Amino acid sequence: MNNDFVMKKFTTVNFLNFALGFLGLQFAWQMRIILSAPVTEHLGADPFIYGLIWLAGPFTGMVVQPLIGAISDKTKSKFGRRRPYLLGGAIIAAIALWLFPNSGNIAEFLVKISGINLPVWTGLLIAAIMIWIIDACINIAQGPYRALVPDVVPSEQHALANSYISLAIGLGSVIAAATAPFLKVVFHYQMSVTAQFIMAALAFALAMAWTCITIKERSTLTDDNSQSADAKEDQGFWKSMKEFFALSPEVAKICIMQFFTWIGMMCLMIFFTNFSIHTVFGVPDLTKLALDAQRSFHPILIRATNYSSVCFAIFNLVCFVIAIPIGVLAGKYGNRKVHIVSLLSMFLAYLCMGIFKTSPIAVAVFMALSGIGWASVCALPFAMLSKFIKPGTEGSVMGLFNIFIAGPQVFVCTLVAWIINKAVIHSGEYINFHYEYSFFIGAICLLIAALITKFIKE
Repeated sequence: MNNDFVMKKFTTVNFLNFALGFLGLQFAWQMRIILSAPVTEHLGADPFIYGLIWLAGPFTGMVVQPLIGAISDKTKSKFGRRRPYLLGGAIIAAIALWLFPNSGNIAEFLVKISGINLPVWTGLLIAAIMIWIIDACINIAQGPYRALVPDVVPSEQHALANSYISLAIGLGSVIAAATAPFLKVVFHYQMSVTAQFIMAALAFALAMAWTCITIKERSTLTDDNSQSADAKEDQGFWKSMKEFFALSPEVAKICIMQFFTWIGMMCLMIFFTNFSIHTVFGVPDLTKLALDAQRSFHPILIRATNYSSVCFAIFNLVCFVIAIPIGVLAGKYGNRKVHIVSLLSMFLAYLCMGIFKTSPIAVAVFMALSGIGWASVCALPFAMLSKFIKPGTEGSVMGLFNIFIAGPQVFVCTLVAWIINKAVIHSGEYINFHYEYSFFIGAICLLIAALITKFIKE
């Protein structure tokens, strides 16, 4: 493409092609959310260690997305500005997704070839490294992907484009979460954890490749935009951040709203699988038990993990179904009003999940209700922000905005994980933890986010 690139109005087919890569990205991300807890707990991670491993997401998000976003703004290649990062991130992440569930086997292999008795936590360390690589590569792809919206989609279609991304997030997550339970129920075949991660790796790489092939973008910047990107990079991080907030007084409100929203979101994403296993199904903490004792809980652990997958499938199915209506309603009533209602629905769902914590049916129902909020979170804050982005700075702005998504995760990975780790339940020779506390903390933060949204002017 050349500098005469003209934005044409997107058709439904264009939107579907555009969103397919994000479907693959979310497929991989969802598998990492659902199954990282059982893998790392088997290798010895308690709630606090598990939270520290999850720091991979926020740290890579705060560093990688702004950096890659700024670099992609200046990239000049025959493959485009964003596509090299989309495809490169997907391929490297696919390799790490394949290696992650084999971390214990890799540690054993290293012992055999080296002849050295490595520490017992070597497998957990390898798993943590793989998670960091997966999260870094997802962030490498995600920032430039979000920047593609103002890059190639006409401004009047930004909300709809983000709704299609929300739709892709929902559908990708549904397929990722529902595949193993579906095979178990229909064909009586329990898909292994390793097979599920291989499936996620293929989905990410192939879907992103398709989007990169079918979406046309600028191969270079115009002179004005190039100068804008050059100037922004030369300013340094803090000056870029200052200019980011100078876009409008409303940008700061959107960022603060995002900060509290994502504390709430990560309270669910990080701890829901453990909540399902240890609270809903009552499986005790397995990290201190001998292998024979762990094996005695294996059947119920499989049931609980499948249940968690089903709940995530329901959660994301609602997101998938409601994604386009959310965009339509936002166009009619405004992003702010629709987002407030959506956040309040998730606030209510969190409270009820914490209260009815031992009822699998109730938890599944309220997980579905929280999917309404998820559909809005995936689309409307980005639609609000896109109104203030200057041409040529799309990647930088989306990267800086991601700090207010990634930053809250540090709070959840450390303080919330520490609170749960200290909230011990003793039951005879077994111990457990109050994982429902994460939902009460998340509910408070979602309520604060809804109140802040009320004061955002569109």
